[in-house]
Amino acid sequence: MALILGIESSCDETAAALIEDETRLLSNVVASQLDTHGKYGGVVPELASREHLRAIVPVVRSAMEEARASWKDLSAVAVTQGPGLVGSLLIGVTYAKALSFAHTIPLIGINHIEGHIHAVIMEAAGRGEPVEYPALALVVSGGHTHLFEVREGFAYRLLGKTRDDAAGEAFDKVGKLLGFGYPGGPVIDLLAPHGNPRGVKFTATKMKGNPLDFSFSGLKTAVLRWTEAHDIQEEVAGRRELLRRNPKPGVEEWLAVTPPRTLDVIASFQGTVIEELLRRAARSADEIEARTIIVSGGVACNSGLRAAAQSARLPVRTLFPAPGLSTDNAAMIAAAAFPKLRRGEFADFGLKAQANLSLAG
Repeated sequence: MALILGIESSCDETAAALIEDETRLLSNVVASQLDTHGKYGGVVPELASREHLRAIVPVVRSAMEEARASWKDLSAVAVTQGPGLVGSLLIGVTYAKALSFAHTIPLIGINHIEGHIHAVIMEAAGRGEPVEYPALALVVSGGHTHLFEVREGFAYRLLGKTRDDAAGEAFDKVGKLLGFGYPGGPVIDLLAPHGNPRGVKFTATKMKGNPLDFSFSGLKTAVLRWTEAHDIQEEVAGRRELLRRNPKPGVEEWLAVTPPRTLDVIASFQGTVIEELLRRAARSADEIEARTIIVSGGVACNSGLRAAAQSARLPVRTLFPAPGLSTDNAAMIAAAAFPKLRRGEFADFGLKAQANLSLAG
């Protein structure tokens, strides 16, 4: 039996989880900082570091207690070493080193992006339907939009990436622009079905160079230009007032302060992002003759993306993680550590937090 404690602190969630024998999730604890950062319209790095310091010990303790595990039971402690906010990463890495030293437990450093991929691999294996290789991984979140070829043995090749805003970042910026607060992505997903996805024509991005790269900056600017042309400041003020009175409005409350023309913009924006993601994913899968498509990261929670992937007739089986394993969590970090445990790829106490750590060139 192998048991791994995973620790994740790359951005604004402090998380710890324990996985036994690669697929059995014993605990998965996440402390969100949403309330801390929401008032600022985005993650404030200094505040994120402070909140990680407050949460790391109780979160790990809760994960250990929920799993009914003791330190002597652990085969390894795995921690996100990058990419992410360097101050946030340092909290997790330093605490994992301390646990490794104090309890004589092997230490494993994990790439956050690889963790997102392994969230899907772990769940598929647990269902008895393992991922077939080569696989195409679309990792799409607030900080990342990447396409990777994944081969047997977890060898990675970067096929495409965003040249500016990540998809999740574009969702949040458009949400903030329209007065939906932070994070705006979930609200856009909530309201998109109430608008016409063809109501506003947004031009698809034409890429020079690598056609598998992404760019969402132009689309975000197009939404800005629409708001300027339609003078929606009064309705934006109404939505901000709604948020002031109720930090978590329901769909009916949002609809009461969002007219049809804005719903059409929301639906058209989300539809364009989804089309860009799936078009490149399908092309990449065809080029590498993929046998599985993996979609992971926070934007994998988007119901519009999930529905479109099912109806788009992608060339091969397409897998999404459960919503709780789509956003940042430590279960994915522990899952990604098992192949390294088998290979004996352990880190020493010189392990460093690397804000720009890459998974593949």
